[in-house]
Amino acid sequence: MANLTAAAQRFIDRRLRRGRNATPDKAWQLAAWGFYRRVPEVYFSAAYNGHAMARARLFAGRRADDGTIEPAPDDHPATEIVSQIAGGPDGQSKLLGAFGKHLTIAGEGWVVVRPNSEVRNPDVPEDGHDWLTLSVREVEQQNGKLSVQIDGEDIEIPAGDPDTLDPQAPVALRVWTADPERAIEADSPVRSSLGLLEELELLNAAVKAIARSRLTGRGILLVPKGVRFPTKPGQSDAEDDLIEMLMTVAETAIREPDSAAATIPIVLEVPSDSIASFKLITFESEFDELAIKLREEAIRRYATGLEMPAEILLGMGDINHWGAWQLTEEAISLGIEPKLATVAHALTLQWLRPLLQAERVPDWHRWLVWYDTAPLRVRSNRSQVALETWDRGLISDTAARRETGFDDADAPDTPPKRPKARTEPQDDDTSTPEVDLPVDETNSEPDTLPASLAYAPPIDPALLAAADGLIWAALSAAGEKLRRTPACPRSERARARELQPAQLHTILIIEQDEVDRWRLLDGAWARLPEVADRYGVDPDCLTAALDTYARELITAGVEHSYDLVPSALHPCTAAREAA
Repeated sequence: MANLTAAAQRFIDRRLRRGRNATPDKAWQLAAWGFYRRVPEVYFSAAYNGHAMARARLFAGRRADDGTIEPAPDDHPATEIVSQIAGGPDGQSKLLGAFGKHLTIAGEGWVVVRPNSEVRNPDVPEDGHDWLTLSVREVEQQNGKLSVQIDGEDIEIPAGDPDTLDPQAPVALRVWTADPERAIEADSPVRSSLGLLEELELLNAAVKAIARSRLTGRGILLVPKGVRFPTKPGQSDAEDDLIEMLMTVAETAIREPDSAAATIPIVLEVPSDSIASFKLITFESEFDELAIKLREEAIRRYATGLEMPAEILLGMGDINHWGAWQLTEEAISLGIEPKLATVAHALTLQWLRPLLQAERVPDWHRWLVWYDTAPLRVRSNRSQVALETWDRGLISDTAARRETGFDDADAPDTPPKRPKARTEPQDDDTSTPEVDLPVDETNSEPDTLPASLAYAPPIDPALLAAADGLIWAALSAAGEKLRRTPACPRSERARARELQPAQLHTILIIEQDEVDRWRLLDGAWARLPEVADRYGVDPDCLTAALDTYARELITAGVEHSYDLVPSALHPCTAAREAA
């Protein structure tokens, strides 16, 4: 790996010397950090992003012509440099987790890299580097100098021309989400909600005051007979005082919330001719219930302003596990990945490429630090479907092992014997075809599988070929559309390129409603009426049969096979024969 001296001279931030206008305004950022301490919803949203980013993985890559990121070879210098960022995977997890909070709250954070010969960190080798992640509170820019606070000590980061920098000086990297109006300023989801969070704090205080007021007394109970408070032992009637009694009860209720003073009303005796019976007067206000509703509305507005689905902050409610999975996908795509891209971009420009250039790597400008969010994504359990389709010979042994959590190393020494599949009877065979029942010994076909494999009478080969072509074209069009949907995340695109579009659904997870939402089969059957008319088949029946078959393949993740076309056409051909 290249010496840090040359690299450190390249990624010191030169903007530190551009005068007053080059110093970002930190006032709103300090206010945002204050709300992080005082408002639990702000803390939760920042912690959520931090925990999610901490699970991502950094790697060295190169952008391909189609826009995807191809991992660097294991022996490439970029791989070695990225693997040593923050001391390795554990340090990278902490770095990314910290930036999940920094970019959510202040929109900005700093990385300080120091040679370990200066730091003497026992967790870092002598020839390594100590990495720290700092907030804007710990960094000061003034008069062309940068000062950072580490363990209570102020350390100055010299700013100057790369040719005159101190080789042993620490290096500071600023990472921020640029404000669209003024790029040197940072931006964050909390920034646009500062006024709303002030309102939320006032409502929190109001609800707290309401709770305290209801603890300090349960009202006044008016009792007919003599206008006075019950006197204490040794107290004369002249000592009776309404205000003093109210304050005494309130102080007792606050000091001892479990005392009787906090749960029973104050008793006040009034002339019997003033009231007909006992009467309870409470001190509740119409604003009490309104304050709670306003607070709920403020929390909801803050949740909608975050870069994540509001349901994650507000709670999933009645959303099922598929809906929760979709929300998680949206949170990763719209909230987590942009922040990871911000950190990766900074490490690329200010760390990786300067080091590659110092090592004289010819195409140093083509390599970059990138991220993998596969550890954040949890695929649905398709093991049962995989076993059932494997039993019927529709998927390979490798696919079955993959979907059930095993790999080829777990393959048996002797290939397993599959149940016999249904076969068409010979012309001279009038017996019923042998059928091996599924494991649960039921005669009903699982509704998660594509078209039934039940015996179908012979069908015109030309019709079979035409239907096969229509199905393949429909799946191909659906596959092209799938590449542009959330069902095909970046982590799956490398595998997706290895498959034909008509097979892409076999490695992705697609729900039934997503077929219509993403319009995967729209326009797929435009030529079907012409084909149906050519072979004397009802066009509506043929459209319904092929559309149902294609949908079942897509949602079950099963590859299309020509052998299944007769079963798909059976409802239409049977109806034609009956007619």
